[in-house]
Amino acid sequence: MKASTSPYIRLKPPQWNVFTSEARFRILIAGRRFGKSYLSLVELCQAAWSPGRLAWYVAPTYKQAKRVAWKPLKQMTRPYWAGKPNETDLRIELTTGGTICLRGADNYDSLRGDGLDFLILDEYASIAREAWPEVLRPALADKMGRALFIGTPRGYNHFYDLFHAAQDKAGWATFQFTTEEGGNVSREELESATHELDERTYRQEFQASFENLTAGLVYYAFDRNKNVEPLRYKPELPLFWSLDFNINPMCSVIGQRQGDRVYILDELALPDSNTWTACEAFLERIGSWGRLSPHSTQIHIYGDATGQGRHTVSSRTDWQMVREFFNRYPYSVSFRVPSSNPPVKDRVNCVNAMLRNQAGERRLGLDPGCKQLILDFERVHWKNDLNGNILTDIDKSDPMRSHVSDALGYMIAYEFGMRGKFGELPGWAR
Repeated sequence: MKASTSPYIRLKPPQWNVFTSEARFRILIAGRRFGKSYLSLVELCQAAWSPGRLAWYVAPTYKQAKRVAWKPLKQMTRPYWAGKPNETDLRIELTTGGTICLRGADNYDSLRGDGLDFLILDEYASIAREAWPEVLRPALADKMGRALFIGTPRGYNHFYDLFHAAQDKAGWATFQFTTEEGGNVSREELESATHELDERTYRQEFQASFENLTAGLVYYAFDRNKNVEPLRYKPELPLFWSLDFNINPMCSVIGQRQGDRVYILDELALPDSNTWTACEAFLERIGSWGRLSPHSTQIHIYGDATGQGRHTVSSRTDWQMVREFFNRYPYSVSFRVPSSNPPVKDRVNCVNAMLRNQAGERRLGLDPGCKQLILDFERVHWKNDLNGNILTDIDKSDPMRSHVSDALGYMIAYEFGMRGKFGELPGWAR
């Protein structure tokens, strides 16, 4: 089962460099789809190959450990099972006398007790800082166990601190590889990703670069001189209306989509308003353009998914009121509202990618009349905690800020959401 002898194990050169390092503690920073999970399984099997040895794979949560590693680990070790794997404890006993266990660090105090020969900490940036020094490092002490930290950067957090501190420590080795260097994702897929992701997110996810995605301005990709231009309604294209159901102000944006580009023609920021009034204001605004035919104009409506379960002025939900309102008019209306909102960070990343992506394209234009949206893009910041640390929540202390950009974000995330996994080339190292 050792990688050096088994015909079933194939490591690519960057993975092999990590695998053959004799350092007791190793840190691997790598881009998405580099092959980190596959390398982890090979490392676990190697570490647990001798009698009495115990190797752990620790993910940020138990569910994540099971989802990422359990099925492929069983497939890789099946010929060497000493008995049926324990599906509850996520434990596999090998015929060689070793044991492999999967664990979650969401309750890291529960990991105390076992002495370990080998430990993998996967996506270490998402594991609590205290888990390593307080619980997992002591577990390696009596057996002089080894550890491998792996993951993609997540800003300048404890993973960043550990990575840079390790470069000057005896017994430690660090490795940093891009997705392309991993050889599992085609150049065509990487090129595609440059058009879907903003610059900082692309560098973090695919170039394994430490990026401070949560620092300062939320919409850092916005440039008033390059994203703002006079825009006019194009009768040959459908309209869209995207809403945020904040009451004061109640905000929405009106725009059009042409291919992969989005143009924001106008905005509504109504003080102390309600859903019905917002609908009336929308029809009044588009009616003032004077070139719309209700029978031929298509309107796509987007917005806050929480409007399915809340209301602003009555027992009906916000979306029920919007639907009832448009049932009175002959417009061709379609509702594009998901069952739940995407995470705030994902929504923001999608908007930044439209403002300017890794390929340098700006696919989101605003009319100069969208004054509140422009102010949002220039002034909305991330929230800080009491110690000054930047959080992943938007600072909403200013009641006028963030609502118009939230409204736009719902439409952008619905139509231009990130695809998630990027296709891999065929081969052993997944």
